[in-house]
Amino acid sequence: MTGTYALEVRNLAKAFGGLKVTQNVNLAIAPGERRLIIGPNGAGKTTLFNQITGEIAPDAGGIHLMGQDITKVPSRRRAHLGLSRTYQIITLFPGDTILRNVTLALLGLSPLRWNPISDLDRYTHLVDGARKAIDMVGLGHLAERPLSETSYGERRRVEIAMALAQSPKVLLLDEPYAGLSVDERQDVMKLIDRIPRDVTIVMIEHNMDVALGFADRITLLNFGEVIVEGTRAEVVSDPRTKEVYLGHG
Repeated sequence: MTGTYALEVRNLAKAFGGLKVTQNVNLAIAPGERRLIIGPNGAGKTTLFNQITGEIAPDAGGIHLMGQDITKVPSRRRAHLGLSRTYQIITLFPGDTILRNVTLALLGLSPLRWNPISDLDRYTHLVDGARKAIDMVGLGHLAERPLSETSYGERRRVEIAMALAQSPKVLLLDEPYAGLSVDERQDVMKLIDRIPRDVTIVMIEHNMDVALGFADRITLLNFGEVIVEGTRAEVVSDPRTKEVYLGHG
């Protein structure tokens, strides 16, 4: 059945000393699906993402991307296979323009990355790809603006543009609404809604209410374990959700 899923996680486990951060986690995410992973702080959500992207090696279990076992594939190679992500804490280059930040993201997937960065503007195909991604997130008019002169919400959108520029098959979003104002959150929500269904999206969110409308299916994680999984209605109505998650509000 592996080949039917865009992303499949099998019995994933990781511990740091005696602290179990993921415990036999299983996920089966269909192509085009919008999966929301919720849970209180410390539930293991970001650690799960870090294992999927290869930044942390699991102690046990496996990860399959579009039917391919990537469990032991180096992190840098997983982007070439169609896996991209954003981070809870924004990691951008504030002294560079929006365009240069996104172009650098594309450069990381190119053999040209071994060439001097000073020659970046010569690679018009990378710059054109970056402009297209910037247009997708509605920031085309700000492409030449230094990142340091943008709002926090615009930086969130730049980070999503960097991920989309890599043409991912599976996009992992780690709390994309964190720190946003109400208006900024609405902008990012609309942006995510516009991402075509040929991109499978898995989103982590601490606040279930914020991202509830996004999800086709929801996975509730607590203390590194999957506690509840199902449709929005099933997860919201499950008494374990109220006990484990809502009680941490």
